[in-house]
Amino acid sequence: MTTDKALVLVIEDEAPIRCFLRAFLESQGFRFLEAESGEEGLGMAASHQPDVILLDLGLPGMDGLDVIRRIRQWTATPILVISARGKEQDKIEALDAGADDYLIKPFSVGELAARMRVALRHASSGGQDRPEPVFRVGALSVDLAARRVRLTGAEVHLTPIEFKLLAFLVRHAGKVVTHRQLLKEVWGSVRDDQAHYPRLYVHQLRHKIEPDPARPRFLRTETGIGYRLEEADGPEDVNS
Repeated sequence: MTTDKALVLVIEDEAPIRCFLRAFLESQGFRFLEAESGEEGLGMAASHQPDVILLDLGLPGMDGLDVIRRIRQWTATPILVISARGKEQDKIEALDAGADDYLIKPFSVGELAARMRVALRHASSGGQDRPEPVFRVGALSVDLAARRVRLTGAEVHLTPIEFKLLAFLVRHAGKVVTHRQLLKEVWGSVRDDQAHYPRLYVHQLRHKIEPDPARPRFLRTETGIGYRLEEADGPEDVNS
């Protein structure tokens, strides 16, 4: 699915923001639907089956988190949260509820368009459960079927846990993955005594797959939330 003619459902109670998004998205080739409450948004999501949903959390009546949970009961349609709630816990709760990404108001329309393109690419390729056989970003390549990782052509030897962690990030490339999601999917449980595991293993992984571990190029930190594996070349990140 490309941006051209993709159908976007915006669930947002502030009319000026809906108007602004309509003008921008239609100028980018999207088709546009809008709802001003969670209940209305759920109905439109079910009846129109949009390609991507932009969702505010602070809705009248049904809270945005409940909207995400309800939508996730029956569809994997990409959900991008656009919210004034900027606390780390708000982001974590939205992502854990099933959102694909999170932007804080005010946001750059360029960044919004880029995040939407990522979401649409995931959807068109079958989503996170069917990644490409060989994932490549910059000098890094990951062959999930052969369980082989290479950096600038040289094979990288990973432990089973390191590979499982990297494989999960590959399947979610371009998306934020929370510490809780990593614990659940890689270690099989979420316990207080395991809270440091993702940070420890990401640190180890960076020393094996990053040309400069102190300035991660591929595996980015989303401070206080989790990590994002880049799916395309972009500027360097100074977070560690």
